[in-house]
Amino acid sequence: MNLSKQQTHLSEIFEAGLLRVDPYRLILDSVSIQGTDLLIRRDGEDFSLDMAPFEKILVTGFGKATAKMALALEELLGEKISTGLISVKYGHTEDLRYIKTIEAGHPVPDENGLKAAKAISELAVTASKKTLVFTLISGGGSALIPFPAEADLGKESVRLTLAEKQKVTKLLLDCGADITEINCVRKHLSGIKGGRLAEKLMPATSINLILSDVVGDRLDTIASGATSPDNTTFMNVAQIFEKYDISNKMPKTVLKLLEVGLKGDYPETPTQESPIFNHCHNFLVGTNYLALQAAKQRSEELGYETHILTSMLTGEAREVAKAICAIAKEAYVRKKSGSSPKCLLFGGETTVTLKGKGKGGRNQEIALAVLAEMAAHREIMQNTWFLSASTDGNDGPTDAAGAFADKKILENAENRQLSLDQSLKNNDSYHFFEKLQGLLKTGPTNTNVCDIQIFLIE
Repeated sequence: MNLSKQQTHLSEIFEAGLLRVDPYRLILDSVSIQGTDLLIRRDGEDFSLDMAPFEKILVTGFGKATAKMALALEELLGEKISTGLISVKYGHTEDLRYIKTIEAGHPVPDENGLKAAKAISELAVTASKKTLVFTLISGGGSALIPFPAEADLGKESVRLTLAEKQKVTKLLLDCGADITEINCVRKHLSGIKGGRLAEKLMPATSINLILSDVVGDRLDTIASGATSPDNTTFMNVAQIFEKYDISNKMPKTVLKLLEVGLKGDYPETPTQESPIFNHCHNFLVGTNYLALQAAKQRSEELGYETHILTSMLTGEAREVAKAICAIAKEAYVRKKSGSSPKCLLFGGETTVTLKGKGKGGRNQEIALAVLAEMAAHREIMQNTWFLSASTDGNDGPTDAAGAFADKKILENAENRQLSLDQSLKNNDSYHFFEKLQGLLKTGPTNTNVCDIQIFLIE
């Protein structure tokens, strides 16, 4: 693909954001060892812990970025690591010496994920008061450690299966539920999420290093908050099912677990008041905003007047596209003659409610909807260039990170008589941009801090 100058700039700005949230670099920037002291520096706050009293160091982890995090931790601790196990998405691996890796399915969990979850759980319960545990958590972790809940009710028991959890995940993805809602449900159908891993680690001391893929960076939502207190309840799960009208599609066992949870016959996830968090330390080491700051720096080096608009973009992808196009149009109209070109940066994570049978992801759908806005407002948007891409390199079930939108791509689409409206209706953004060489393909980046949207305006 021959990129235009603006597309090259868009790619460079995006790549600068990626480089800043490289998990290996983030860990080494945040964590250091001085003698027997573990030091963690994050956002001006220092934490120190004397590791001398601990007889054993364990490492667990799960997420798309976790392998690179583990690589950095191995560099810091080396032979001090007694044993370790992480679960990562297929292909998101590194060459590790002390920590074992299991590759598993994402976004729909699979048997390998179940194997990893059970192994991590078994490792966790071996931890004693003399054990120091490092847990490496990043986006995608929730799907990578499926651990179906089991409720023993005396004469009766409720045991979910992996197939049932897979069905629930697919239903939530297809109905347009956001990541916070999806993780709320996951936590209450799991034996390891929503603080339950911290429960298994007790009485060990745990250091949990977290890379956020969640808008707002809430620790209880990232990878379903396996080591974080949880304030959501089974009532919240019931409300999500009602909101999207999916109760009638749910497996009967899931509805039964919800029923016993609402009655109080199955325990809620642990809250902040629980003593299990007394020796559980959570540290946020990477965020979408950090990536946007680096993208801004690169954009300014390229000569653009740059503004970070938000790192909390959410909502239906095509509706979000209309909103950010309105901002871009305003910037174009207000831009003074002879002034520097502008760059507008957005971050967050949108959703797509599937109505068609096409192929794509939320970033490609945003780009397609932006292209539709460019077609509808040609005069105002003819000098705008756009890129939306996922920082993990995989946009939905595709091999693309995202897609570009600009007047050249629009002209090519019209010359080839490709229908914007039909592609949007069929959720078929991937094939649309593939025909026009408008996809951005990075391959797995081994990081994950949501998405980045970039508008260039000349």
